[in-house]
Amino acid sequence: MGCCNRRCGLLAGAVFGAALAILGGILIPVGDQIIQSTVEKEAVIVPGTTAYENWISSAAFVYRQMWLFDVQNALDVVELGATPIVKERGPYTYKVRYLAKSNITAHNDAVSFLLPNGAIFEPDMSVGSEDDLVTTLNLAVAGAYSLVPKNLHFFLDHIIKSTKSSLFQRRSVREILWGYQDPILKDILGVFYPYNGTFDGYYTVNTGQDDISRVAMIERWQGESKLSFWNDTYCDTLNGTDASSFPPFVDKNKPIYFFSSDICRSVSSTFRETQDLWGIEVYRYVLPPSTFASPSINPDNKCFCTEKLVSRNCSMAGVLDVGPCRGGAPVYISLPHFLHGSDYLRQDVLGLNPSEENHFTYLDIEPITGFTLSFAKRLQVNMMYGPSKVISVLKHVKEYTVFPIVWLNETATLDEATADRIKAELFSRINLLENVQMSLIGIGAATFALCLVSYCCVRC
Repeated sequence: MGCCNRRCGLLAGAVFGAALAILGGILIPVGDQIIQSTVEKEAVIVPGTTAYENWISSAAFVYRQMWLFDVQNALDVVELGATPIVKERGPYTYKVRYLAKSNITAHNDAVSFLLPNGAIFEPDMSVGSEDDLVTTLNLAVAGAYSLVPKNLHFFLDHIIKSTKSSLFQRRSVREILWGYQDPILKDILGVFYPYNGTFDGYYTVNTGQDDISRVAMIERWQGESKLSFWNDTYCDTLNGTDASSFPPFVDKNKPIYFFSSDICRSVSSTFRETQDLWGIEVYRYVLPPSTFASPSINPDNKCFCTEKLVSRNCSMAGVLDVGPCRGGAPVYISLPHFLHGSDYLRQDVLGLNPSEENHFTYLDIEPITGFTLSFAKRLQVNMMYGPSKVISVLKHVKEYTVFPIVWLNETATLDEATADRIKAELFSRINLLENVQMSLIGIGAATFALCLVSYCCVRC
């Protein structure tokens, strides 16, 4: 009788263990569904969700480091036609994007907002003060060279001479970046002027309420559903988010897309590697080499080439002429490590030493939520000038020159405290659920095996 009870107990134990293991297995798809449902609920951009709190104001400080290019042989360039030689000066660091989104308006499954611009100088993170002097390109001369019709260049030459201006000028870092009273234009001019007190937008983005795969996707910018700069359906498409977040459950095998108002276009980014950020696994995405490649390499870029002469019949790689969205000004944006990817560009200016390690743009995205936890945006601002038989300061210039003014490194990264909060709020629940699943399977399987073996021994 005792032996029978023992065998029955062992059989019951084996059945119980098998039931635990089966329950643990069942919880895997159920748990995944619970995780997906929870994440999708919190990823919607509506008040009260985690996504909304992170979206309305960045938890991380955004810093913009800037290096200006100091011309070493300005007189030789003007009088002898020498190749310009430059030397990097910087970084001069500013805190930017520290203001929360404003004018937020919800409508149906979308929300509109403005991104306020502001910059605060950070002397402790800079090599010097904003009063440091730098010899740089004269923005008014370069701009007027392209904007003023050639049959009026004689008049432009008279103004340049009467104001005692030249191809280059020596000004403070503050003046070059944020504005100065220009004697030629009789107006304020600067690389980023106007900036403080201005806004980027309006943006209208999808909230994800009706379709989570569309969350944060830009539907309108400045009130329009497409751009109007490139006169082409493909190039004028608003594609992706603003890069601060993406739809949840990111698939690293697919590219992601985002729109950048700095370059007036949408771009794609591809997965490079997995990184660890304060114990959080993130996917690092980078811009592919084809982003600013010439149309001969990337035919999709053909519609971004709007000028044939300076671009050598659209064969120039590494730079984007953003004149169409800058009022026709000869402004060219480049990725610093791509700028001198061609031999003829290397000859334009000497002294540039780009490296991919320090100059590539990347996004670190948490794949479950789609939140961007760290990023580095590296861009270079250039202006173009060329030869002239009328304008005296350009008479010795031999070729059209894309001249570097400043390159910037805009970065933000999650701090440890915020990372701990994310891990506690999100990943601790996921880990707990996974631990329960594995524990049930492990304990159940062990109980089943132990009871089954014991039953066989008792029976023998």
